[in-house]
Amino acid sequence: MKRLFDVTVALLAGLFLSVPILIIALLVKMTSRGPAFYWSERVGKDNRMFHMPKFRSMRVDTPTVATHLLGDPDVYLTSVGKFLRKSSLDELPQLWSILTGDMSFVGPRPALYNQDDLVALRTERGVHTLLPGLTGWAQVNGRDDLPIPEKVAYDVEYLQRRSFGFDVLILWKTFVNVIASKGVAH
Repeated sequence: MKRLFDVTVALLAGLFLSVPILIIALLVKMTSRGPAFYWSERVGKDNRMFHMPKFRSMRVDTPTVATHLLGDPDVYLTSVGKFLRKSSLDELPQLWSILTGDMSFVGPRPALYNQDDLVALRTERGVHTLLPGLTGWAQVNGRDDLPIPEKVAYDVEYLQRRSFGFDVLILWKTFVNVIASKGVAH
């Protein structure tokens, strides 16, 4: 049922948002050097690697590390990047990853390939068995503000409580948080 929900909603959202997606892609292309999309190597279900698309919000010469590890992330943001991140519009291309089955709407956010501490802790706690999500329980409870052990504790709670109703609650809280720009550090 979860996969059917993911595919149906991703297709509908893709159709409904096709014009805004095109406009954002053009804005990214027109305001900075490089491609409109950034394909990030991520850790998926069972620690399998996949490439996750996002609208490029950083300059092309930005180091490939988690944003919080950059000395001053604002230095690397493009002119539209800050808005894209604050509004979470940079995440829209991940509808593709949902359609291809690499992601779900709800699950733990996929770790970067080099976030060894996060991947190891998730593997130790069994979270690696879940399909990563566009949003998750950790995201609605702190997002960028959470230290890794706390983030993984929320991921474990999701693993234990997962259900369609819990997913709907997380999606609702995500919508509310995105509108309020809550928990976005960069």
